[in-house]
Amino acid sequence: MKTKLTILLLCLASKCWADHGFSDTARIAFYNVENLFDYFKDSIKNDKDWTPQGANRWTKARYEKKQKDLFKVIAALGNEQPLAILGLCEIENKKVLQDLTRGTPLRNHNYRYIHYESADSRGIDVAMIYRPDLFEVLVHYPILLIIPPDTISRTRDFLYVKGVLFQRDTVHIMVCHFPSKFGGLMQTKSRRALAGNLLRQKVDSILAEDPTANIITMGDFNDEPSDESIAISFRSRCDTTNFQSDDMLNLMCRFEGKKGSHKFRETWSIIDQIMISKSLVKNINGLSISDQKAHIFDPDFLLEDDRVNMGKKPFRTYIGTRYHGGFADHLPVFIDVISQP
Repeated sequence: MKTKLTILLLCLASKCWADHGFSDTARIAFYNVENLFDYFKDSIKNDKDWTPQGANRWTKARYEKKQKDLFKVIAALGNEQPLAILGLCEIENKKVLQDLTRGTPLRNHNYRYIHYESADSRGIDVAMIYRPDLFEVLVHYPILLIIPPDTISRTRDFLYVKGVLFQRDTVHIMVCHFPSKFGGLMQTKSRRALAGNLLRQKVDSILAEDPTANIITMGDFNDEPSDESIAISFRSRCDTTNFQSDDMLNLMCRFEGKKGSHKFRETWSIIDQIMISKSLVKNINGLSISDQKAHIFDPDFLLEDDRVNMGKKPFRTYIGTRYHGGFADHLPVFIDVISQP
């Protein structure tokens, strides 16, 4: 694996992958990168822990290592060619995206980024990076999540992006980070249900205008495919039996109870998910998902031995406030979109 990763890194750094023409496959991924903060204090954010003097002792050297590590993951995720689109969460600001796309060898493939500041008190947002030669962005904006009794958004937004893939057909993408379970599962359940309802409203509005729209929703949902916010509020399906025009297929269902993208104590869960609309399931517009499957990216270098709960666990950057030097506490998930005649 180390030899293969080295080759992939050299390829992305030296542009040995083809930069001309258009591949018939585009890999689209999502990754919770675990607190990608810069190391400066922001006066309007609660980010003091992510400074050299803060509780996490977040220094320039640690920040730069994190950026290099993320480049390694993105390079390896691309496999035979650089990723087309990567949804991200736990991003602090545009600076960290600029440093990632321009300060690492990702610059060789002209990656662009989309980010909006949200009202999250910690300052963590969702974002997206993409290759403009494969994906032409047409429209993008945040979708604000308001949780009663508040009348304004106080949490991270969703990101909506509309663009043209392969210079062929329009694709609608939503990147999400649902409210966490911090404070208790039952106490926070209704927040994620509201998030699921909001996401469904956006999907329904797109399908009302175009019943054959290509829609991809991805993110850290802090719930599994069978949980209420996903299965009931968002109304996702785990199979295509009697599949209706407004149904969304959850491509991560097959992993539930078997594998996961995140581990809490001894339990793996599949809280990072990708869901697609009927047109991508049925290849209505000439775009489809390879094997109708999503995948968890779990190479050895992203894992370490779990000496407490047995097996493996993600090799994370921090354990509490102790610097651990790894990549992130989640594993990436991805799909391959195929363009067909």
